Amino acid sequence: MTMHYTPPLRDFAFVLDEVLQAPQVLRALPAHAEIDGELMRQVLEEAGRFAAHVVAPLNAIGDREGCRFERGMVSTPPGFAQAYAQFCEAGWPALACAPEHGGQGLPHVLDCALYEMLSAANHGWTMYPGLLHGAYACLAAHGSPELQARYLEKIASGQWLATMCLTEAQAGSDLGQLRTRALPQADGSYRLTGDKLFISGGEHDLTDNIVHLVLARLPDALPGSKGLSLLLAPRVLPDGSRNGVQCTGIEHKMGIHGSATCSLHFENAQAWMVGEPGRGLAAMFVMMNAARLHVGAQGVGLAEAAWQRATAYAQERRQSRAPGAAGTDIILRHPAIQKLLMEQRCRIEGARLLTCWAGLLLDLAEHDSDATLRRRHHERLEFITPVIKAFLTDQGFQCASRALQVFGGHGYVVETGIEQFMRDARITMIYEGTNEIQAIDFLMRKVLADDGRRLHDFLALVEADIDGAAGLVEQGRLLKDAVDNLSRFAIGITDAAREKPAFPYYVADEILRLTGHVALGWMWLRAGRRALSALDWDPVWYGSKRDAACYHFAFVFAEVQQLSSVIEGCLTTGLPPLPTDLDHHAAQEAG
Repeated sequence: MTMHYTPPLRDFAFVLDEVLQAPQVLRALPAHAEIDGELMRQVLEEAGRFAAHVVAPLNAIGDREGCRFERGMVSTPPGFAQAYAQFCEAGWPALACAPEHGGQGLPHVLDCALYEMLSAANHGWTMYPGLLHGAYACLAAHGSPELQARYLEKIASGQWLATMCLTEAQAGSDLGQLRTRALPQADGSYRLTGDKLFISGGEHDLTDNIVHLVLARLPDALPGSKGLSLLLAPRVLPDGSRNGVQCTGIEHKMGIHGSATCSLHFENAQAWMVGEPGRGLAAMFVMMNAARLHVGAQGVGLAEAAWQRATAYAQERRQSRAPGAAGTDIILRHPAIQKLLMEQRCRIEGARLLTCWAGLLLDLAEHDSDATLRRRHHERLEFITPVIKAFLTDQGFQCASRALQVFGGHGYVVETGIEQFMRDARITMIYEGTNEIQAIDFLMRKVLADDGRRLHDFLALVEADIDGAAGLVEQGRLLKDAVDNLSRFAIGITDAAREKPAFPYYVADEILRLTGHVALGWMWLRAGRRALSALDWDPVWYGSKRDAACYHFAFVFAEVQQLSSVIEGCLTTGLPPLPTDLDHHAAQEAG
């Protein structure tokens, strides 16, 4: 069967124009006063055309051919460099960058939609420009005037790509163990020495320069993560000479074969400080948070692409007679297949609503004319970011697996191509902070650290929509029950942590996923009610959207009950007995 990607433009229009009312929200901001629905649709149509016709045809090639490493140089798969040149020529890297830096100054919510479509079309290729906006935002917020003058426009235009160099062999999630050293020089620069690994796009042939943003430790640095500084080390120095940065190899991975995942050696490499010495994580978090939102969009895009292929296959594949459908042997008519496809659709479309809402929050956090409101929008974005990263990437992998299941045995062989999406999606649950780290960060720092203030602010938004409109009454009641439980659980966990400080760590994953379901339920309630109000315009399309909202609450949202039972049980009876002899068993196995 022929595989291709169809950008979900109708659904994007529904999400942005009808549910989130993005044009009206954006026009209230001075920076986006000229934005209207027609402009947004034009941008998304062009983005979808680029993703479908330029990037998507390279997806299977990139997976099959992969990257090649030879004598310190990396060659990307055939067609990648040409597609990237077209990407820059069309101005896509600069979409949401400020006009004073050569950007187009368009809303972040459009950038979010762009990267969902690019990830759906070709995850491996999208990894290269995927860090551009995070690097741009980091330098715009913390770079010196000299660094901004030298690098911001080049990054905004995509002329130079960027990396985020954190991980070392002994320091994955624990950045406090980093050993890369930065020695100050008389001219105000620094010299970097150390080794980094798992660096996406650390070396490639797409651009003539790569801007490495590197976490390192100064000679007098405090121990742990508080002693880290952020430095900028380009592959090519301002005088045109090659810097002391060498790629020592690329990883051979389960998926995203088209993305060069590199190990880098810095040997006396010249670098410049970004932000204040010893406050590197504060500067780097600007880039990391932008990356985490993009990773959430990757989960949505990969799930969408896999679902499209599974739906097309189900419409063609003939296998036994469907129950209750006389004379029909197309597997799409089988209830088991319909459930697989509907679950995927509900998770994907709800997730798209959530990522676009987060994109709007970013626009509001940057451009609202009221400083107090800007801070509130920023706090809401900080609150929801780990949920988007962890919950939506879990769903992305789950949906890709469900899509493969639709193909049956044909999905397990490489010829159909569906298995690539499952392999590619798996990394999203690991990089940019594992989903377990996201859950701990969410519960400990976003929920408990401020006595639940940000959680209750979020839940108040949800409750306002539950109470503020008619329609889908039973679905609203289910959502209200989940909101009440989540609020109650936060109080209970706070109390339990006083006696057992480790308690929150055991239920962090359940709390994050429960919050994710509340967020998606909120989005589906809004979408379902909007569909009900528009049935007269297009009964088939809006009726399908209403039905999807009801299906979501009946089948997907029901996971809330299981999560609530786990948390309730731990709060009521205490944590179940935990193994105390794991080390003993591990030693026996090793022996």
